[in-house]
Amino acid sequence: MEEKERYVFGADFLLQRPLLRSILCDEKAPVLLVDEIDRADEAFEALLLELLAEFQITIPELGTIRAKTAPLVILTSNGSRELSDALKRRCLYHWIDYPDLEKELEIVRVRLPEIAGSLSSEVVRFVHAIRSMDLSKRPGIAETLDLSRSLVLLEKTKLDKEGAEETLGCILKSADDFAKVRREGIDRILYRAGGSVPSGSDQPRRNNEHSR
Repeated sequence: MEEKERYVFGADFLLQRPLLRSILCDEKAPVLLVDEIDRADEAFEALLLELLAEFQITIPELGTIRAKTAPLVILTSNGSRELSDALKRRCLYHWIDYPDLEKELEIVRVRLPEIAGSLSSEVVRFVHAIRSMDLSKRPGIAETLDLSRSLVLLEKTKLDKEGAEETLGCILKSADDFAKVRREGIDRILYRAGGSVPSGSDQPRRNNEHSR
């Protein structure tokens, strides 16, 4: 029985996941990317601490496995939860903000070459206007691309109020954010984004009065 257990729990039956593969890698500079670490549970974070501190992983049945070459570890986080101080102490921190309008527009056009040039500009400006609001979850680049794809599938050539309302779920992920955007008014947000004048708005008349 003991012999069978040693065989079953031996290295031949060990399923190597990315963390283990990164320290067993024979390359000179292996890279380990852990995307959205803030979505992992505390047990995984504890396992990651050993890797970051000692570049090793301890497996009860096999013992401690040390890295042949220390990997370059990159963690990303969207800030959905606070990471532990122990994890942050082992990392060099770099903040990456949302891209500016020109950069995001370039990303959309590269990823979706079939989108009309005017539509892509309207989408990015609309997302930037939404992003400037006080939301619980601001839309990222992935949401901008989702919105763009949806409008292309709907055969839209212009982002109007109807199209924006149909595809709002591509960029908003909570009921509270939906409520905030609807209170603000889709037409007003489109106007701020450089689109059409909102219905019933006296904004152009005010501007003319101010210029006089």
